[in-house]
Amino acid sequence: MTERHLVVGAGPVGRHVATLLAARGDYVTIGSRSGRGPEVAGANYIALDATDAEALTRAAEGTGAIFHTANPGPYRLWEKHWPPMSYALLTATERTGAVYAMAGNLYPLGPVNGPLTEDMGDGATDHKGRLRAHIWADALDAHRAGRLRAFEVRGSDYIGGNSIAGHIGQALPRALKGKAVWMVGRVDTPHTFTDVHDVARLLVAVYDAPDAYGRTWHVPSNPAKTQKEMIDDLLSLAGRPQVPVHGLSPVVLRTLGVFSREMKEISQMSYQMMAPYILDSSAAEKRFALGPTAWEETLYRTLQAAGWSRTG
Repeated sequence: MTERHLVVGAGPVGRHVATLLAARGDYVTIGSRSGRGPEVAGANYIALDATDAEALTRAAEGTGAIFHTANPGPYRLWEKHWPPMSYALLTATERTGAVYAMAGNLYPLGPVNGPLTEDMGDGATDHKGRLRAHIWADALDAHRAGRLRAFEVRGSDYIGGNSIAGHIGQALPRALKGKAVWMVGRVDTPHTFTDVHDVARLLVAVYDAPDAYGRTWHVPSNPAKTQKEMIDDLLSLAGRPQVPVHGLSPVVLRTLGVFSREMKEISQMSYQMMAPYILDSSAAEKRFALGPTAWEETLYRTLQAAGWSRTG
């Protein structure tokens, strides 16, 4: 049966969710601040303020799900924009009966020892992690109270998108030009990277399985790589020589944070890059028979997002 859905957020995850849903014949509306974005076959865009509960409710009437893939922007804006966005989305899903399908991250878990699994309690110590944990806790409380149906999928650092951001986005163009790069934290410890397409695939898979609601699921991801290995793999695929890959220590990051609010926020999350940070996605892989996208395909899209082409 053909369904209607609202995707909130026009980033790489949101657009691929829309692509997957439209490909199976569903009607998909993508809501973004501007009402514009890269063309997605079978989907249409509308201008939508994700902090406006009334506007969200109107846009979501008659939908099967609200796929929440939006991000309020730089870390410094989170405390201002996340709470009203979360309230508006919860309100709209409760009013319309749509499923609340959330794209989350691993920040709520905080520093941990060993592989990250879904049964670990949220124990974040920084304000960003506590904020994201609170957002999920509110949705889960509403789900358990029978007011709505919700689930959250969580991935590690995103790669493989149609756009590339963060420290990877800053480092890769330099590396492609043969210049040395500096990464957050250590470059010799294994770290899980998650393909944005796999985030979208899991969001749709969980939506299709109502018995899987009411919990978090970790996105199927490739085996962990060190940051140096990731840069080396990207350059190898691009046919470019390897470059020096350096790490920025917590001391350096804190010093930079004195002069930059964004670097201060990044330094608070550097624990993810100072020790092995390995996502265990075996539960979702088994439950939904999903595996991660082939590493080379993920790398290829990451290179394309950085402006590289096979002929360039």
